[in-house]
Amino acid sequence: MSARLLSPSVGTPPGRVAVIGDVGGHHDALAAELGRLGVGRDGRLPDDLTVVQVGDLVHRGPDSAAVVALVDRYRREQPDRWVQLAGNHEAQYLREPAFVWPEQLDDGTAATLRDWWRDGWLRVAAAVEGSDGEQWLVTHAGLTRGFWREVLDAPVRAGTAADRLNALGAADDDRLFRAGRMLGGGPADLAAGPLWAEAAGELLAGWTASRVPFSQLHGHAVATGRHSRLDPWLAEATRVDRSRGHEETALAGGRIVGVDPGHGRRARRAWQAYVLGG
Repeated sequence: MSARLLSPSVGTPPGRVAVIGDVGGHHDALAAELGRLGVGRDGRLPDDLTVVQVGDLVHRGPDSAAVVALVDRYRREQPDRWVQLAGNHEAQYLREPAFVWPEQLDDGTAATLRDWWRDGWLRVAAAVEGSDGEQWLVTHAGLTRGFWREVLDAPVRAGTAADRLNALGAADDDRLFRAGRMLGGGPADLAAGPLWAEAAGELLAGWTASRVPFSQLHGHAVATGRHSRLDPWLAEATRVDRSRGHEETALAGGRIVGVDPGHGRRARRAWQAYVLGG
């Protein structure tokens, strides 16, 4: 029972694909989860494991520099086993900041993020095929229906969507950074970009009126949080696994799964990666 990475195409053989949610500067929590996934004392990822991390490695917790250093080790030593996506917190160091965060990264750590982006190793999206053939698009905040239709020209396969999103990233296209109501409030934007879409009112709400072309995994925010405004119908269609920090919404054609653990200044204890295959 294996999953396989469809995009980026890096020649990784089928196996387990672990999608890790927002890390938020918590090195020890990330290291512990990697250990649970089978990483040994030497720190190397097992031969059957590929990690896709959804972005927001930094801020909130005390160890952002250590988190980036750990991931940079995988970039150097096992680049085909770790797929790193950009979140809105990494974007603060890739272009003019969109918001003010009180604790800034040191110059060296910020430069590492910019190197990843310039070299194309820091991506916008990944696509995975599960052991049952289900196709998954993985982004930081999710692909809204409006962005899928208006910007990507409505691809029906997850791999095509990921390739088009990553091409926009390579071009540093402003549309990727289109913020919805999470930045500055206002009405929901059903075409918000994949680094900023609000889970309940923009991502899920936009897909209720049509069939989803593929399933999705995202971080960034949860749809069932105390500040979310989830439609009652969507609330009934959403299953929350608090022991793992996952929430899954069943829609026509597929599922949308949120994997943001919700770390704050302290790491949340109950969370796990979402594992496809194995």
